[in-house]
Amino acid sequence: MSHSAGIPRHVTADPQAVDDRECSILHVDMDAFFAMVEVRRRPELRGRPMMVAGAGDRRGVVLSASYEARVSGVRSAMPTSAALALCPGIVVVPPDHGAYAQASRAVMSMFADVTPLVEPLSVDEAFLDVAGAGRRSGRPGSIAVALRARLSRELGLTATVGAASTKFVAKLASSLAKPDGLLIVPPAQALDLLHPLPVRALWGVGPRTAGRLASMGLSTVGEIAGMELPLLVGALGKAAGVRLHDLAWGRDPRPVLTESTEVSIGAESTFAVDSADPAFLGRELLTLAERTARRARQAGLRGRTVSIKVRYEDFTTVTRSVTLSAPTDLSHTVYSTARELLRRLRASGGRGGRVRLLGVRLEGLVRSDEVVEQLELGAGDSGPGWREAETAVDRAIARFGVRAIRPAALVERPERP
Repeated sequence: MSHSAGIPRHVTADPQAVDDRECSILHVDMDAFFAMVEVRRRPELRGRPMMVAGAGDRRGVVLSASYEARVSGVRSAMPTSAALALCPGIVVVPPDHGAYAQASRAVMSMFADVTPLVEPLSVDEAFLDVAGAGRRSGRPGSIAVALRARLSRELGLTATVGAASTKFVAKLASSLAKPDGLLIVPPAQALDLLHPLPVRALWGVGPRTAGRLASMGLSTVGEIAGMELPLLVGALGKAAGVRLHDLAWGRDPRPVLTESTEVSIGAESTFAVDSADPAFLGRELLTLAERTARRARQAGLRGRTVSIKVRYEDFTTVTRSVTLSAPTDLSHTVYSTARELLRRLRASGGRGGRVRLLGVRLEGLVRSDEVVEQLELGAGDSGPGWREAETAVDRAIARFGVRAIRPAALVERPERP
């Protein structure tokens, strides 16, 4: 990796050129993950501008883009229409979430081969604590080199790794080394890397906080570090002021946590054509509820709260939620609850009109093995019969694919209004 103007020369990608013994936290981030999974199975796309985009049309959003497309300004979460305008001729590939989940499992399995201390942040990135892997695998920098090589050799995917003594600096290092790079930041050199960077490099500094810092004359991390803490706390509040001051000095005591920190699971869909048709919205809600509950079952989680998100044609967005008497991962329960939430919303008179986007989410997640089942007379809607049926459906889907078995309401879909 070549050094940019913002990276000190003694911060390096070469484990032999730096004392990396204390750089035991790795942040591993797969490069353009969804896009690269598609390129792996369609080699003719290699080297071409391409993107994975949802909804299969101009109204969707970009889920992932190759680096050839990023040169033109294409970014994740950008509207597909904007990406097509920025990069005419870009190849658009519809998402295959099953393929990405399979690739993610393979990636996480390789992480676990390195160390049991793996904290996934998403399907394509994680923190690894390799402090205990030295005797078997060598120093942190060598572990990072070997892991990147194995990911490329066995999975055909590239990854960028940041190595440091704290989570914050490790993640910052990987962002600076993108794409397909490695950056090792020993503790003694962390401040040389941090202090010239803009304030937006700090976790928790968005446009609003950056504006407030700018009004105080603070534009770099070093300037935050040099400010007296009471003044920073007075301007930002105690929690934010102390956190930013600590990060500006490279202080981040958080350990790598192996327990899931996921707080919600959900799915949403942007329609090709805005609709106010109750039958169409009901079918879409059923699809989203099925997908959400199945993901919860696969993750071994249940949710206490079901919520819906409705975005109207004028982009006004409304959410509604309800907390259940017991956590659930049943598609039937999620759907019936979401359907009632949508019915109440549309009947309330507060909002009407055509819907552009619909979402369903399970929140307040708990591990399934922590839930005590209580059988109740008349619990036909959520009793063991539903669980057995949905577990059987999960097995069929795992073997034959998501379209192998579906609710009757989804088998034949009329044209969208």
